[in-house]
Amino acid sequence: MAYHIKDPDTDRIIRELAKVKGKPILDAIRDACEKELRREAAKVPLWDRLQPLIAKVRAAPKTGLRADKDFFDDLSGEP
Repeated sequence: MAYHIKDPDTDRIIRELAKVKGKPILDAIRDACEKELRREAAKVPLWDRLQPLIAKVRAAPKTGLRADKDFFDDLSGEP
């Protein structure tokens, strides 16, 4: 199966990568795609990354105080 790269910038980047790696264009493209797929697969979803923070906030003692609009307006400098 052949791919035709019509975008000059993409073609330039592919050729530059192949030259830097000292590999044929096809190998450079394959390696770059495989590397990106591994990187994506290794990503930890945002929800999972936030769980420790959520647990910490939930574990904080309740003060019984309520933040109100005036408090946040004062923080932001709004009238």
